[in-house]
Amino acid sequence: MPKKLPQADMPAADYAFYGLVWAGTVMTERVDRALVRAHDLPVSWFEVMLWLASSPEPVPASVLGNSTMLSRSQVSRVVDALQARGLVTRTPSARDARSVEVSLTAEGRRVFERADATRREVLAPVFTDLLDEQDIEALGTVWRKLKAEKEKLGQEPTARATRPPR
Repeated sequence: MPKKLPQADMPAADYAFYGLVWAGTVMTERVDRALVRAHDLPVSWFEVMLWLASSPEPVPASVLGNSTMLSRSQVSRVVDALQARGLVTRTPSARDARSVEVSLTAEGRRVFERADATRREVLAPVFTDLLDEQDIEALGTVWRKLKAEKEKLGQEPTARATRPPR
């Protein structure tokens, strides 16, 4: 008789949670390797560029900190690095003199478009080619629900939250 897989005995919520963690980790590592190799662009830089490319107007730096999976200090370092490469610009906000807005430069848009094509190509065999439209919509629904709850609570995930108490 075949041996039962351990996850068969795992509660459904635990199995789903670890499945999300596993999938996110595997796909992020896969995309990161491809983006660094092809474009010298870490996935964290790409994530910031993705949010900027998705916005028709410059994005306040604080919004990037709230939108990405990066901390505000990480966003600041990424924006510094992208600016040093000529991929983004920072401009004083017209709405709030205390803040700056970030936007892609023309070169940043070109680099983003090439990197996005690489990301899509790398993910296709392990994501978009495997999942149908309903699967992708369901994942989007799950993500929106989880993100909305995080925003409602006003909490940033931290490394300490994933460690067991001492």
